[in-house]
Amino acid sequence: MKIIIVGAVAGGATAATRLRRIKEEALITIYERGNYVSFANCGLPYHIGEVISNRDSLILQTPDSLKSIFNFTVKVNHEVKSINPNNKTVKVKNLDTSEEFEDTYDYLLLSPGSQPIRPDIKGIELPNIFTLRNIPDMDSIISAISRGAKKAVVVGGGFIGLEMAENLHHQGLEVSMVEMLDQVLTSLDPDMASYVHQELLDNDIKLFLGEKVEGFEKNTEGQIEVLLSSGRRLTTDVVILAIGVKPEVVLAQEAGLTIGKSGGILVNEKMQTSNEFIYAVGDAVEVYHLVIGASTRIPLAGIANKQARVAANNIAGLPSTYEGALGTSIVKVFNLVCASTGANIRLLDQCQIPYKTAVIHPYQHAGYYPGASMMHIKLIYSPVEGKVLGAQVVGFDGIDKKIDVLATALINKATVYDLQNYELAYAPPFSSARDPINSLGFIAVNDITGFTPLIDTYSLKNCLNNNYFLLDVRNPEEVLAGKIPNSYNLPLHELRSRLNEIPRDKTIISYCKFGLRGYLAQRILIQNGFNAYNLSGGYDSFQAHFSQPETTIRRFSETITMEKPLTTNTFKVNACGLQCPGPLMKLKEAVSKAQVGEIIEIEASDPGFYKDVQSFATSLNLELLNLEKGKTIKASLKISDSKKEETLSTSYSNQVTIVVFSNDLDKAIAAFIIANGALAMGKNISMFFTFWGLNVLRKEGKVAVKKNIIEKMFGLMMPKGSRKLILSKMHMLGMGTGMIKWLMKSYNVDSLDTLIKSTIDNGGKLIACTMSMNLMGIKREELLEGIEEGGVATYLGDAEKGCINLFI
Repeated sequence: MKIIIVGAVAGGATAATRLRRIKEEALITIYERGNYVSFANCGLPYHIGEVISNRDSLILQTPDSLKSIFNFTVKVNHEVKSINPNNKTVKVKNLDTSEEFEDTYDYLLLSPGSQPIRPDIKGIELPNIFTLRNIPDMDSIISAISRGAKKAVVVGGGFIGLEMAENLHHQGLEVSMVEMLDQVLTSLDPDMASYVHQELLDNDIKLFLGEKVEGFEKNTEGQIEVLLSSGRRLTTDVVILAIGVKPEVVLAQEAGLTIGKSGGILVNEKMQTSNEFIYAVGDAVEVYHLVIGASTRIPLAGIANKQARVAANNIAGLPSTYEGALGTSIVKVFNLVCASTGANIRLLDQCQIPYKTAVIHPYQHAGYYPGASMMHIKLIYSPVEGKVLGAQVVGFDGIDKKIDVLATALINKATVYDLQNYELAYAPPFSSARDPINSLGFIAVNDITGFTPLIDTYSLKNCLNNNYFLLDVRNPEEVLAGKIPNSYNLPLHELRSRLNEIPRDKTIISYCKFGLRGYLAQRILIQNGFNAYNLSGGYDSFQAHFSQPETTIRRFSETITMEKPLTTNTFKVNACGLQCPGPLMKLKEAVSKAQVGEIIEIEASDPGFYKDVQSFATSLNLELLNLEKGKTIKASLKISDSKKEETLSTSYSNQVTIVVFSNDLDKAIAAFIIANGALAMGKNISMFFTFWGLNVLRKEGKVAVKKNIIEKMFGLMMPKGSRKLILSKMHMLGMGTGMIKWLMKSYNVDSLDTLIKSTIDNGGKLIACTMSMNLMGIKREELLEGIEEGGVATYLGDAEKGCINLFI
């Protein structure tokens, strides 16, 4: 059996090696037009950025190595010019000598791949305008950079464009990206792509969306002027064209093979073309899309490898079929990772396939374990039977794991009911006890069964009218940072007592930050007779969809960098996994230990720490040397002068006084979070506990003290210590209180016990009102250690030292 393979790399080389493993006696010849027969084309951008330092590591096999190991002939710099299917011959040209000759085959396998699109526009022939397909292309780009290039324009926001933008940036170039559409990475939906936009801007990539390149001109300094459809002109030294690829089908077309509707070579499930003796694989062929049930082109290396194995099996007489593709893909964009599988909403809309979506924003592993970072997951499913149609995941860590699970679900025709039951590996460093995949299943099942129906951000724009009532159940402080227009704020913990404020003649859409509180509010509303929906993904998804970042040529980096002086000592503080005010407390502790001229380096996973640390530094007269916003927040601060101790010591403006009158759990937690935050900012805290607030300070259990009958009755009716406190609202026979404690633990918020101890340990003064103690029969022995006793004069004396006085 004699087999000719046209084109090597992913498809051709894979098919050849598979054929040899099946047919030792077969005569196999590969004709490759380029210089390299087997190389890692996906690694080319990373060698340009010197992430992959060794060029030779990209070359996987050579003609000699393939000959010695697999005993087939590889002829590089040989181009197959034509095919004669009737005679089973090909005409080949030796590009080194220009000699042409014929060769015969029993079976022919086409793996010509695709070529980058190079549009026919003004100035396209100018030097230093590159595409990236192979090693010579890579070498040319590296050579241009080495000649002193300072600026680069990347045209196109797909995989290659994003990878090139990042790696050119690694080389120190000032990079601009131009994309004709309103988003990069069209495998993602616009709301998910917005996280990519922000990551590009955060890394100083100048982003031009909705702009078309009209042409190129050379200026008087020898640089390239990129002419945009808006009239802008971008001056650059290097241009990378990454606007897509087109299949290499001319050879097949001239041979009379059928070309499909999408422009690729038409093949059957055996990878056989319209000629039974000719097979085709890779970027040049059409594939069956398993979700939409139609043929399309998906130029991915993994797909080409699978097709090559199927084609080789069938050529060798082993029946094999290629069922189709999902287009599962993943790409790194600086610190961000973006992945997708199946169909996105644009493709489903084009095919008129109905769908629903669910969006969540979980941590990639347990929040209390160091290094927790947020990911964004979107599930697309059919609205009746719940069949999984597609998924997208964007975040920093663990993205490959989640997308692979969802791709496996798709290939096995899973439904959202199946996702609920997947048993996935859990330990704090790797995931959460309730895996996000399971959560997606629960949410989607609740949606399609009508238990808690969802509405997505795409549908929301059609609901901003008089028939709908948008209910924001976040706390008022959160609303100050932004809200959905025309929404009404009513915090979740007040919802039950204020249901009369919500119109019953309208459809209610509840929302919070990420979706959980909106879901809880929705259940309350539904059970009180309201027609209620929850906004999938909450306000975060709304912002991602409708608050696209500005795309101008200014700098967008949120990194503050200054020269870091030499120091005698550096304090490293790990505050990852801690919620506010935890990172500030850790930082304050380090400040108290550091000496003048020393550096504190702190890392936190709480996104709010980015702003908090700037206020902290200003308040304590610290020099902020460096502040980075990536997977985590990293800050370097210098103890800048000898007045540090004075800054932290008692002064008129540093005094904060809090009167705690209530023994409600939520109010007590709020009081101590404020107290700890104030201590972290260098304030002096005095907390005056009176009447019911004294119960917060009581010890647990029975304390042997002498009391009269009235005092004993009071003691029996009042809670003994912080662990016995209940919520002011939504106690629900203990369920609400337990839920708050569980949520605090899940989000790594310190318990009330820990907050009280932290306040005392960090110098906070807790004062029990002696008058209230006498009236309520509470003895000194019943109070926690470290509690002072005092009266009104003590409180007023502390209060008049400062300008902040809170009553809780």
